[in-house]
Amino acid sequence: MDKNIAVIGGGRWGQNLIRNFAGLGALHTICDSNVNALKDFKALYPDVHLQENFGSILASREIKGVVISTPAVRHFQMAKEALLADKDVFVEKPLSLLVQDGEELVNLAKKRNKILMVGHVLVKLKELVDSGKIGKLQYIYSNRLNLGMFRTEENILWSFAPHDISVILLLLNEMPWEVSAHGGYYLHEDIADITTSSLCFASGVKTHVFVSWLHPYKEQKLVVIGDRAMAVFDDVEPVDKLRLYEHSIEWIARAPVPNKHEAKPVEFDMKEPLKVECQHFIDCIQSRQTPKTHGESALQVLRILDACQRSLNAHGKVITFEKGNGEYFVHEEYFAHETSLVESPSNIGKGTKIWHFCHIMPGVTIGENCTLGQNIFVGNNVTIGNNVKIENNVSVFDGVTLEDDVFCGPSCVFTNVKSPRSNISQHGSFTATLVKRGATIGANATIVCGNTIGSYSFIGAGAVVTRDMPDYALVYGNPAEIHGWVCRCGSKLVFGLDNSAQCPECGERYQKLGQDEIVYRGDVAK
Repeated sequence: MDKNIAVIGGGRWGQNLIRNFAGLGALHTICDSNVNALKDFKALYPDVHLQENFGSILASREIKGVVISTPAVRHFQMAKEALLADKDVFVEKPLSLLVQDGEELVNLAKKRNKILMVGHVLVKLKELVDSGKIGKLQYIYSNRLNLGMFRTEENILWSFAPHDISVILLLLNEMPWEVSAHGGYYLHEDIADITTSSLCFASGVKTHVFVSWLHPYKEQKLVVIGDRAMAVFDDVEPVDKLRLYEHSIEWIARAPVPNKHEAKPVEFDMKEPLKVECQHFIDCIQSRQTPKTHGESALQVLRILDACQRSLNAHGKVITFEKGNGEYFVHEEYFAHETSLVESPSNIGKGTKIWHFCHIMPGVTIGENCTLGQNIFVGNNVTIGNNVKIENNVSVFDGVTLEDDVFCGPSCVFTNVKSPRSNISQHGSFTATLVKRGATIGANATIVCGNTIGSYSFIGAGAVVTRDMPDYALVYGNPAEIHGWVCRCGSKLVFGLDNSAQCPECGERYQKLGQDEIVYRGDVAK
């Protein structure tokens, strides 16, 4: 067998990959940045090349396959560089930490006609399901629990759940239509230590995946419930890892009664699954066959992980999938560009679009069908109504409320502290500003905090508003003053001697009640 495989990363799992590829006679190089670890490997594998520099692996003509067993945060970049160097790639799960990165890897592998493979799953259990012995599947659950290894670059969902989600997809041969996830944070406030993810499928099957690295003992168990039998795969058991329970449910006096049977071991080849996995990668390199767990299947797992993470960030919100162009995507009630950061918890309405380089802080409420342009900051606990449009380079700070149909022009400014000092913290004592329904704020205008901008008022470009402005007021200048009145449609109003006005554009009627007060009277045609 040709020695043409390089294993990148000699950590806990990498050591298993190194051992198996060496045992198969295919290991060419071990690459690790830890010099002491390389010395230990030299003693164990004296005939294998050792390398600290990943670039040297990519430049080697003798290495055909690269096996990546590094922290997940590095999977995408290393796999991409390997594919670009015309290497076949085997990546441990997950394929990447971002769906768009996974999509890029899959497309790159296709374009360069390279193998892109991820870990194997329980083939024997798949055979048992396909044989019909379990019957129509109803429910699947998995537990993957242990004490450690604790990580800081990824949470327990991304560390433990990919394998079990992959198995579930293999058994059901379908994508879920909705997912939700809940988690617990104990060792670090931003990294989940336990998660429970629920997946619902169009076939009616329900599944849940429970993972934890805060558990007193190791447990790796997958349970499959059908209408004929139940199967349990227990990876911790030294023998009889797969058992079949031919329990049944009988209905007596219109009540379900369990009919229990002893478990029957299901025999299968106990050869180390990882060795089979490594051999399969070697076979794929030689024959150019598509791996059983190819890039597209890994991408499906990645999309589910991403949806579970979104649900986790939103405190268990149900995330639904939709299908388009043969692919499954998370159904978004709103759009946020990938360069923007939307922190949780936040409540963003259907149809809202958040464009490049925006930052939405926790506690924000944004209504439906809003548009936030480039480089928008929305502070903690801000409320923005429906159909609001905020142009580029605007900061809506804590204490500001924008009602429905408000327009904020480019680079307009809201303040929330009347006497700011760098050395004096005024957090929590911000002065509120209210912009009422339909108001327009022109480009570069400044709204000093503590004031109310009236409904359908029109604040001219560059104005500095230092006091309350009434409904329908046309305001400009520094300091801003009232220079007239405008209709709801934005056209200027001219009042007659009877203090009434009719919009020349839309026909709406208004009545002036005082020097700074007008009221809407409706459409003259009604």
